[in-house]
Amino acid sequence: MNKKTIVVLFGGQSSEHEVSRVSASTIISNISQSKYYVIPVGITKEGRWMIYNGPVENIKNGEWEKYGTPAVLSPDATQRGLIKVVGTKAKIIPVDVVIPVLHGKWGEDGTVQGLLELAQIPYVGCGVLSSSVSMDKVFTKIIAKNAKITQAEFVCVLKSEIGKKSVITKIEKKLGYPCFIKPANAGSSVGITKAHNQEELIEGLKLAAEHDRKILVEEFIDGRELECAVLGSVDRAEASTVGEILAAAEFYDYDAKYNNAESKTVIPAELDEDIINAIRKVALKVFRSVDGSGLARVDFFLEKETNRIIFNELNTLPGFTAISMYPKLWEAVGKPLEELIDELISLACCGK
Repeated sequence: MNKKTIVVLFGGQSSEHEVSRVSASTIISNISQSKYYVIPVGITKEGRWMIYNGPVENIKNGEWEKYGTPAVLSPDATQRGLIKVVGTKAKIIPVDVVIPVLHGKWGEDGTVQGLLELAQIPYVGCGVLSSSVSMDKVFTKIIAKNAKITQAEFVCVLKSEIGKKSVITKIEKKLGYPCFIKPANAGSSVGITKAHNQEELIEGLKLAAEHDRKILVEEFIDGRELECAVLGSVDRAEASTVGEILAAAEFYDYDAKYNNAESKTVIPAELDEDIINAIRKVALKVFRSVDGSGLARVDFFLEKETNRIIFNELNTLPGFTAISMYPKLWEAVGKPLEELIDELISLACCGK
């Protein structure tokens, strides 16, 4: 059996660069070496692309950059490969599939997917459109509203509008306090705050504006935080069981997610089977609504007083770290990580 050449793309210029490196380390360590020839390609925070051949641990800790060799993916569809540059010489390395383990901007938002479409190289995950609209939380909200999916009330604010009194009044009237402020285009809970009053709202808007020019402000939902994994194509997708996040902080921000050992995940969540099945059904509806393919993690609230299932967010390239919910959800239903990666590669080869 001929081995497929798989490029695992990691790092990137987003605020989630470090998380991407850890996710890529997990994937590289668990991919079948008998089926695939793996080429790790890292992107530095400055945007430099390099092939790295060395211990996986160096990807995780960032040392890989010292040993990388310049290389870029060619957009030329007749080449379908990686251009490796050594001195003044360039070599084309044919590539069968790319796994873009790039979280956040310039990786999960359709940009890299567009490059891969130009190059006609199959890749794991959602396509250009579904990646871009899912990355932008405001557009995801608009699509969910059109699909009649229950979600939190929201207000969209542009960076240029932060100082306007009318904007603050609109938020207070429609959403009240507390409310959540998020950059429209960011992940891993970066730049998110919970505002309890006007002063905190203005500060939260300023913080979110450091990450994006568009800001999403949402009503507070008093509910349990639940997540469901989706795998497959639009017409043949399946949903995992449901997991619950028990955040160590007031909400599941970046620090609570990655740095606080007190944060816990419960898989499967302690819920009635009918609620789990209802969440799985909505997760698939969300996935199809954005024309998803490959994989996605769909996040929900279960409102405490009413048991209403409220859609929160959609992540088209969820984390693959040791604490990440997406692979753990599939492992809980009998799909170990190596098998999951294998299936994702097969889906990429079959087309979107």
